[in-house]
Amino acid sequence: MNLDKGRLARITPWAASYVEQRKFAGLSVLIRQHGIEVFFDSHGVRDIETGAPFARDTVARIYSMTKPITSLILMMLVEEGKVHLDAPLSRFLPGFENCRALVPGATTIDQTEPCATPTLHQLLTHRSGLSYPFNPGVLAQVMADQDLLFKPNAGTLTTQCDALAALPLAFAPGARWEYSVGIDVIGRVIEVMTGQPLDQVFATRVLDPLGMHDTAFSVPEHVRDHFAALYTPLAGNAMDLNGADTGDDPLRLVDASTTSPFLDATCYSGGGGLVSTIDDYMRFAEALRLGGQGLVSPSTVQFMLSNHLPGDIASLGPASFAEQPMEGVGFGIGGAVVLDPARSRVPGSVGDFSWGGMASTFFWIDRVHDISVVMFTQLSPSSSYPVRAELKALVQGALM
Repeated sequence: MNLDKGRLARITPWAASYVEQRKFAGLSVLIRQHGIEVFFDSHGVRDIETGAPFARDTVARIYSMTKPITSLILMMLVEEGKVHLDAPLSRFLPGFENCRALVPGATTIDQTEPCATPTLHQLLTHRSGLSYPFNPGVLAQVMADQDLLFKPNAGTLTTQCDALAALPLAFAPGARWEYSVGIDVIGRVIEVMTGQPLDQVFATRVLDPLGMHDTAFSVPEHVRDHFAALYTPLAGNAMDLNGADTGDDPLRLVDASTTSPFLDATCYSGGGGLVSTIDDYMRFAEALRLGGQGLVSPSTVQFMLSNHLPGDIASLGPASFAEQPMEGVGFGIGGAVVLDPARSRVPGSVGDFSWGGMASTFFWIDRVHDISVVMFTQLSPSSSYPVRAELKALVQGALM
């Protein structure tokens, strides 16, 4: 089935309504099918103060949409025979030797027991026992107290991983699924394995080969005039995925384009540190859809885009997770995999591979219908509105 342009046109008033209702300052949507662009539209502004339009060349924080790129780079190293996915993390980061995990039902950070060291595979698939500061739980609270979020101005990957290694795991590796900083830690593993800082590895292995010249951990000088501001509808912490403390202003500025830490990053967050443009990220999405485009083999891409969990995410009992459905959705290497669209309650195809970022950006590839979709906006947290499910339904409804 092909996408019908008349039906794709439904996206335009839908997107415009998000701007008109002041839910987003601006947003853009780009769609390709069979490698051909079939839809692009943008609305609103990238900066309310200046009124600069949210255009095709807008540079946005993509946060966790960094994770699939980091994961791809590790798979390049796997292909080269330099590592295998069952390798323990302590082989590369000795601070994670002699791991301990919180005992079930722990109420304080010192209630621990010995446990195995997580493997690289468990880090990639969020079964490592690590967590995020915005999750509920004892470990997450301590991470929040220490501001352990691998922010662009938070020292370096080394210092962040050292601080993380001093804490116990939330649970024994493999016991359940919990969205975490695991792929940030994978970024540090890549640095150790290659002997290069992560920004250089990204540039030489993915960004330059794919022509992603506007993508980096620090906003590139030549596109700083196109960098967007970041907004939140929350009165409190804009990084709280589970936050419900809505403020008086649905578009409260939380990170200005002229003073953002993303202008001069020191911590290269493999889990959430990149800025990019919609066309740049489409180049990456299309590389996955087309089987790697020489970066890795089609067989490796198939491996990445397969479900690596024993069931869906919901069957592994995540305590919190607001960026994707949990039922009917598994997890591959660096992204979610649709196992049963009906159980996920979002129209789509079996095998759809996707991920989003904290600022409500989103992408997916549908290899059944040869479709790649990228949506950019700048509103945190990503759980604010059901924009991802709505956009998937709009695109699926255009297949005729």
